[in-house]
Amino acid sequence: MEASSGSRAARPAVAAVAAVLPAGGSGERLGGATPKQFCAVQGRPLVSYAVRAMERISWISDIIVVVSPENIETMTSIIEKYGHKRVTIVKGGITRHRSIFNGLKVFTENEFSKHLLQKPEVVIIHDAVRPFVEEDILSKVVMAAKEHGAAGAIRPLVSTVIASAADGCLDHSLERARYRASEMPQAFLFDIIYEAYQQCTDYDLDYGTECLHLALKYCKTNAKLVEGTADLWKVTYKRDLYAAESIIKDNLSQQVCVITDVKEAVAQIGFLLHESLRSQTKDKKYAIQETQQLVDTLEKSNIPLLYQVVLISVHLDISENISFGIGMEELARIKKFAREVKKKNILVYGLLIQYKDHLLLQETVNSAAALVMALIKDRNPELVGQLLVA
Repeated sequence: MEASSGSRAARPAVAAVAAVLPAGGSGERLGGATPKQFCAVQGRPLVSYAVRAMERISWISDIIVVVSPENIETMTSIIEKYGHKRVTIVKGGITRHRSIFNGLKVFTENEFSKHLLQKPEVVIIHDAVRPFVEEDILSKVVMAAKEHGAAGAIRPLVSTVIASAADGCLDHSLERARYRASEMPQAFLFDIIYEAYQQCTDYDLDYGTECLHLALKYCKTNAKLVEGTADLWKVTYKRDLYAAESIIKDNLSQQVCVITDVKEAVAQIGFLLHESLRSQTKDKKYAIQETQQLVDTLEKSNIPLLYQVVLISVHLDISENISFGIGMEELARIKKFAREVKKKNILVYGLLIQYKDHLLLQETVNSAAALVMALIKDRNPELVGQLLVA
């Protein structure tokens, strides 16, 4: 399941495309001992989301992740744990530009990789802490780079930029409508950006931050600017991690599968529950199959779970008794089962639908649907194994 809702794009008419992800930052502005690219979001390192965003695009042949020397082992374990493919880890430099240059060298110099990778026609440069990049914008910058030599995503400025005088007072301000914020991803004809890095001064390597500027300064290549989407922002501060987690939860909650028994009453409520969820999700599936088959598939899978799976065990109470139609033994079974599968990144919740009055059936089902959506979006670990009543 992908945490993505973006549109699919046509494959760019480019011979070969690779991606370089600088991930060597220390995360000083974030605070804390862990660099931001390795901070967990929904139990998974942020860099893994960015790698996966590239990995799921078939026309990107190689993904180069550049990390600081002390984090090579950490990055290697992330690649292994989450089953990432087509990834090469490269030791970074002391600055952003030096790290990117090292990432490019894996295509030209043997010392930066165990084997020389095939040189791409176009290379994408994208920050490892921008996890929400979509194939559509990647395709656009790649095609623009092939035509113009370089291209980069841009966004409108949110705040007005001002310059201060030596005395700390306002000197002048820029006309906001004329300027744009440079974002990622950026793409270049490989030969152009590699030549730019070969020619640039130590000052540029140590203090520069803009790759498009290097292509212009050293190769006279005017980059094509491509309007980007609002989700290209960079995780910089701690509050950004919370925002990223919220976006991932919301994207994951767009897919729901309703599984019911074949009994008539259960199937009827299952159908109504699916219909009620229809308006709240983008991708709907309805299946009648044994619940245990799904559980067995999840438990026996050797493929690492990239995202938490929410499994809601729905129980139907059709008895006319006031008390619950589910016993303590069943409650205990749900809790035990939930504890076991939580280790596999599966969150299990219980939901009891009381079918007492046919006239109130739709209202009850709507209530159940609201609880289902809340559980999927919140993914609250404290409620795992608990039985909620609709």
